[in-house]
Amino acid sequence: MEKLQVKGAWNEMKGKLKQKYGQLTDDDLAFAEGKEDEFYGRLQQKLGKSKEELRNEIEKL
Repeated sequence: MEKLQVKGAWNEMKGKLKQKYGQLTDDDLAFAEGKEDEFYGRLQQKLGKSKEELRNEIEKL
């Protein structure tokens, strides 16, 4: 059940990020375990923000 809750929470965050940043795609927001740096790299490229700025923004969602 915990995995399902985490997945639901992530899907909700993805929706909020897509609303705020319309240029993000599902591929940009694909998060695979162990690929955190790749995920933040894609977002940094698209949004022009630092990794720390992105982390803080995601935590606030």
